[in-house]
Formats: sequence, structure tokens, C-alpha cells
Amino acid sequence: MTTDAARSFLFVLGSSRPDGNTEILAREAAAQLPAGVPQTWVDLARLPLPDFQDGRHEGGAWTPDENELALRQATLEATDIVLASPLYWYTVSAHTKRYLDYWSGWLAVPELDFKQRMAGRTLWGVTAMAEYDEAVADGLATTLTNTAAYLRMHFGGVLLGNGSRPGQVRDDARAMVRAKTFFERETPLARFPNEQP
Repeated sequence: MTTDAARSFLFVLGSSRPDGNTEILAREAAAQLPAGVPQTWVDLARLPLPDFQDGRHEGGAWTPDENELALRQATLEATDIVLASPLYWYTVSAHTKRYLDYWSGWLAVPELDFKQRMAGRTLWGVTAMAEYDEAVADGLATTLTNTAAYLRMHFGGVLLGNGSRPGQVRDDARAMVRAKTFFERETPLARFPNEQP
């Protein structure tokens, strides 16, 4: 298990609006981390990526732009990656999905050893949604679980909160309580459904 002294968190904000409910919930959880644990925050709306073009089977060199390089470096430097995405159509936002699509490209860069370097790290999710029934976020949780399983990462689960209007998640007392201890959870190695014991 990684000690607090060796951990570093990357918070990837996938909302289309600043200071949204998902970010509020993520920042509440992050505020509980020990003071010495580094936190890097990236807002995908302010560090945009073009739509991912899959050229893995076309040959030629991979030429990342400045934003992609910054995101790639931040991803590889973190022990814990927190995808903070609102629930959009029962899964992650377009910004978040695009970021994950770029992982496919990074897997194809031999000198990165992306899959090997990601193994053993921890993936987390934070989401705010308009629904009160948390089961509607199962699609988002499955996306993140399977992503972590493919890369042999640990998965810390998804911190869920209710909020549609700006700031509304602060009224979700259950979510605010869960945020206090979210990053203290056990983080088992992620497994695909057919790998479950």
C-alpha cells in the first residue's frame, strides 16, 4: 500500500462549467487529505483536447500538442487519479471521455510504457447528478471500474452527490459526510466482471 508521504493526487475536472457541483464535492473530499500530499488540479474545459484521432494502426510518429503533453505528464506523475465528472447521460462527460480516449493513444507509444506505469496506481471517481437514485450512476462506475481493471489499477470507488442547480450539492448532507472519509477507503485491485472471485 502507498503511504501518504509517497502519494500524489491528480484531480481531473470534466465539467462543462466552472465551480460546478462535482468540483465542489471533489474539493470537499480533497480538503481531507493530509497537508503533505501533493494535489494537482486540471480543468479539461480550460485545457482542451481536440477529438481523439485513433492512428494506432496507421504507422507514423505520434505528435502530441502542448495540452496533451501537460495532461500526459500530470497523469504519469500521479499515484492517484481522480476523475471528477458530472453524470451526463448516465456516464462520464464528453470532456472526461475524450481524456480517457487519449489514454488509448498513450498506450500505443512504446517508450511511455503507459500500461505498465499505470498498473498499481489508484483510480477514483467523483460525480454529482440530478437524480437521487444512485443506481443511475452505475454506467459511470462501470466505465471507471473497467478502465482501472484493464490497466491493473486499484479502484477507490465513486463519491456520489446530488446537485443540479449551482452549489446544490452542498445541501446533500450524505454526500458531504462521505466526502470526509472518501480517500480513506480501501482500494482493491480493479477486476472485470468475469474476473470476480
